[in-house]
Amino acid sequence: MEETPNKPDETPRDYKIMALLLQSHGIEDCDPSVINQLLEFSHRYTVDVLQDALVYAEHAKKSDVDLEDVRLAIQGRVNYSFTSPPEKEFLLELADERNKHPLPLIPEKYGVRLPPEKYTLTGVNFHIVPDPRSQAAGNKPTNTHPIA
Repeated sequence: MEETPNKPDETPRDYKIMALLLQSHGIEDCDPSVINQLLEFSHRYTVDVLQDALVYAEHAKKSDVDLEDVRLAIQGRVNYSFTSPPEKEFLLELADERNKHPLPLIPEKYGVRLPPEKYTLTGVNFHIVPDPRSQAAGNKPTNTHPIA
């Protein structure tokens, strides 16, 4: 959506209502994109609920959507979209179970702990294959390709 127009006469009615809702909850100042995002969410939620209510009315072979269809759609949306946080007792039990096992001891090495060299980007990740002709002749293998 576009930014809020500077003139109050050009501000959309829905934008003003959403701003008033935020002010009623103690939010005096916010970024205009917050209001736009809330408007988008409320529109999407309303359209989804009404589409579900229409499906329920069609399933019941009704010609019109009534209040019960909308209530059922909202209840289905609440169960599907919004979840409540777990109970405090459940979280405490989970924390107790997890904290039964102590953390592993830190080895007493000084300095920076690095992974083994084969897992680092600076480690050697290639092998030099000796020249088979020089080995057949009994010579010591030499590196004919200098490393730049």
